[in-house]
Amino acid sequence: MPLFEYVGFDNGGRKVSGMVEASGRRAVIQKLQGQGIFPTALKEETVDRGGKRRLPGIKLTRGISTVELAGATRQLATLLGAGLPLDETLGTVASQIDHPLLGRALARIREDVVQGDALHVALGRHPRTFPVLYVNMVQVGENSGTLDQVLEQLADFLEEQSRMKNRIRAALAYPAFMAVVGVGVMLFLFAFVVPKVTRMLEDLGQALPLPTLLLIRFSDFLTAYWWLLLLAGIGLGIALRRYLQTEAGRLKADRQLLKAPLFGRLNLLIATARLCRTLATLLQSGVPLLQALDIVKNLMQNRVLRQALEDTAVSVREGEGLAAPLKRSGVFPPMVSQMAAVGEKSGELEKMLLRVAQAYEHQVDMAITGMLSLLEPLMILAMGGAVGFIVMAILLPIFQASQGLG
Repeated sequence: MPLFEYVGFDNGGRKVSGMVEASGRRAVIQKLQGQGIFPTALKEETVDRGGKRRLPGIKLTRGISTVELAGATRQLATLLGAGLPLDETLGTVASQIDHPLLGRALARIREDVVQGDALHVALGRHPRTFPVLYVNMVQVGENSGTLDQVLEQLADFLEEQSRMKNRIRAALAYPAFMAVVGVGVMLFLFAFVVPKVTRMLEDLGQALPLPTLLLIRFSDFLTAYWWLLLLAGIGLGIALRRYLQTEAGRLKADRQLLKAPLFGRLNLLIATARLCRTLATLLQSGVPLLQALDIVKNLMQNRVLRQALEDTAVSVREGEGLAAPLKRSGVFPPMVSQMAAVGEKSGELEKMLLRVAQAYEHQVDMAITGMLSLLEPLMILAMGGAVGFIVMAILLPIFQASQGLG
């Protein structure tokens, strides 16, 4: 059935907007008038080849960021806390959102709520916009009558996740830029500079030193077989991708990622901080521990960590606490199980997990700073060494020729 976006006025003269499904424009008008809404504008959504709905003439390419979702969530929490009805709150926020995907999603959700659906049910129909964690927390807030407070916690959680991602991206931006520049410089040298210089050196008709011979052979090899290297790289990439798509391959790769020098500990710290903060947020919102573990498990990208959480959930289901199975897994840092044990004894598990998350987020910042302090000089040394070798290989025969003339 077609979906229409409408703008109009209700019986109180207030401007309203939203989405409604109907067989045609006349049916939409009749349906809205039956709800006390008088539409002034209607737009029918179309369906593209991929089955995604979009408005005619609008090209939707940018996804919804965590910051935008956090901002919309905080607006919802603020308006609900001020006493506005849920449908009016959704309509107000939907009309103020700049992002077209998020605005239309909220408008459709408002329509579903007006027709009698619970908010978490309506949110669940948009899994690409509202993750499982979001939907479950909203459900708990609706059941407990604390929806505005739960939405505030969600907004805080999303904003903290966004801050952490931005810190990591900002820290890695300079090394990534240096790597791109370095590779570009080397490609330029070997593609344009080195072949011309090596031909000139060969024309000197004298015995060339070993560095120069190595440079000439390497340049000739790249010139003659670059296509073979490209095909080998593509083939290796395809084979590696297929291997990682298997359960055994992905598990082995994830295990190696946790053991990798420099990046292994950083990956573990990031995953542990995310685990503890997400689990604490869910428990604070009233989500049962087993359900919270199931949600957090699905957020883990690393299969080793996910398997450890699955085993932990089995132990908790059998009557154990959280601390003992986490310690037995041997995967997470000891502080997690220690603080979880303290939290279970004191009845403040959520607070303890939140403190662990804050501690590991601080360690992530320190680890990134330390890693960059080591990576930057290593990259400079590598680039300097490569360029220095090329310069030395070019200058050595020139010096030899000048000494022979003297």
